[in-house]
Amino acid sequence: MSWDSYLDNLIAQSKDATGTAHADRACIIGLDGGAPWTTAGHANAFQLQGQEGPNIARCFKSKDFTAFMAGGVHAEGKKYQFLREEDKKVVYAKKKGEGAITMQASKTAIVIGHCPEGGQQGNTNKAVAVIADYLESLAM
Repeated sequence: MSWDSYLDNLIAQSKDATGTAHADRACIIGLDGGAPWTTAGHANAFQLQGQEGPNIARCFKSKDFTAFMAGGVHAEGKKYQFLREEDKKVVYAKKKGEGAITMQASKTAIVIGHCPEGGQQGNTNKAVAVIADYLESLAM
């Protein structure tokens, strides 16, 4: 099964009343180890590099986000400033000039959405939550 269709769904879920999408890239990684579920070949893939996926997964798995607080969230070779976490399962981060990322864990995965600079991160937050909550409803 290809998980890439979930990326299209996430971006569609981020659209506002005018039809503008507020998420431009996304990915899904495994909670155990951070292995990618979605492919880098997708046109809207958010492409984690090297140890970024495993490092993100380690923080979510342990529900300990002090590494993000101290050193930021590293994704796509960039360092995003940690903003906050909610309920030990959602993390928000931002990088001036790059935009923001929203990450939410389900039982077995982490859904990551990127909001471009100038976009409405709230719409991206909602879109990431829709996909993560759907996976959770499937016990995934």
